[in-house]
Amino acid sequence: MSSDSNEKYKYYHYDPSLAAACIFAVVFGITTIWHSILIAKHRTWYFIPMLVGGIFEIVGYAARGVSSGQAPHLTIAPYVIQTLLLLVAPALLAASIYMILGRIIVSVDGESYSLIKKRWLTKVFVTSDVLSFFIQLGGGGLMASSKASSAKLGSHIVLAGLLIQIIIFGFFIVATLVFHLRLRAMPTTQSHDPSLPWKKFLYILYTSSAFIMIRSIVRVAEFVEGFEGVIILHEVFLYVFDGVPMAAVMAIFDIWYPSSFSKQARKVRLHAESVESNRELSNVELQSK
Repeated sequence: MSSDSNEKYKYYHYDPSLAAACIFAVVFGITTIWHSILIAKHRTWYFIPMLVGGIFEIVGYAARGVSSGQAPHLTIAPYVIQTLLLLVAPALLAASIYMILGRIIVSVDGESYSLIKKRWLTKVFVTSDVLSFFIQLGGGGLMASSKASSAKLGSHIVLAGLLIQIIIFGFFIVATLVFHLRLRAMPTTQSHDPSLPWKKFLYILYTSSAFIMIRSIVRVAEFVEGFEGVIILHEVFLYVFDGVPMAAVMAIFDIWYPSSFSKQARKVRLHAESVESNRELSNVELQSK
């Protein structure tokens, strides 16, 4: 693609596959519907970002299907929709994954083993994730411009957002690993509770994080290569290194749903509030005597 600002940007370098788009729209449709059922059943509201991410994936692949039917006279609307939604959906999936670690830490009473205190854990990772989300969203919007120069600027912005996401995820994996090793060396009373399979779910976090990391690294390579690179010129890379990993993340949490940690975290929080309330009441009684 030329840097000439008057040159039109070619939306696709191929005719998008209708079959592939439909398959992935259906796959994400199934996993997203099941997530909505699990969220309602277990009141795990922190999984709503993952649910929204699933909806983004559905609409994104549906838009690709629409684009396939428009060849060779492609219109911009479906391209913009699929570009933006497929680009930012993984950030929403990541937001829920970050919050799972916080609930595991609270449930096993392992805050002293965490690199970051619970009250900051979610804030640090989710805030950084939101920043990455909006950077990618803004860059993706520019990429949909009909001018080559604007599209190129947009790709650089998206690249910055993806790099931030990789840094965040790298730090998250390190924080999870440190917590895991510390808790294994010095287990708490709660960590012996058989109803809290914290080891299994930490491995699930590693696996899901690896899928998102792989996807982000390939996306970074795509934007580093530019608009004439191997990755962007071949549709198969989108499905193998974006669609499949994100569908795998959704499926993992459909099968292994961490509802036990959510319930235990609520119990711990209510107990802490009760203890604090009793302490305040005792102080008031002592002062009144």
